[in-house]
Amino acid sequence: MSGIDKRIEELEIKLKQAKALKQKQDAQLRAKLSKEQRAKDTRRKILVGAAILAKVERGEWPRDKLLAMMDATLNRNDDRALFDLEPATQGQFLHEQSNTVPTK
Repeated sequence: MSGIDKRIEELEIKLKQAKALKQKQDAQLRAKLSKEQRAKDTRRKILVGAAILAKVERGEWPRDKLLAMMDATLNRNDDRALFDLEPATQGQFLHEQSNTVPTK
């Protein structure tokens, strides 16, 4: 193997390593951005929930309307218990589960 062939082989190895490093960095950046987006989404949900609960507590929004909304929305029994709602029936859970669109 001539000196130039050896040099080309070394550079190809370095290129593969650099590409692998770049892919790793890109994946880390995507993971970081995704984590930040989930954190922002969670914060928005907390703030919306706090605003609605404050309106209910001040009598500006009917409690029965809140409970009806939660009853129609929640299908996990531990979540339903937080609002003193009856456990979801198996049929109710399957119906809501079939209408759910997977998120990315």
